[in-house]
Amino acid sequence: MLFKIILIFLLAMVLVGMVGKLLFPNVRPRLTRRGAKTCAGCGRPLIGKRCSCGKDA
Repeated sequence: MLFKIILIFLLAMVLVGMVGKLLFPNVRPRLTRRGAKTCAGCGRPLIGKRCSCGKDA
């Protein structure tokens, strides 16, 4: 019984993904924004004015 529920859930997720690809074929998620500030020392994205490596923006 539990196996059937899990299988139906996974098939529903596949169906949702396929419908999403058909409706929005060229949309890709952006992991980073363009123009986001990065640390000059380590290159990580900055949140606030100081990086955890200790350098200023």
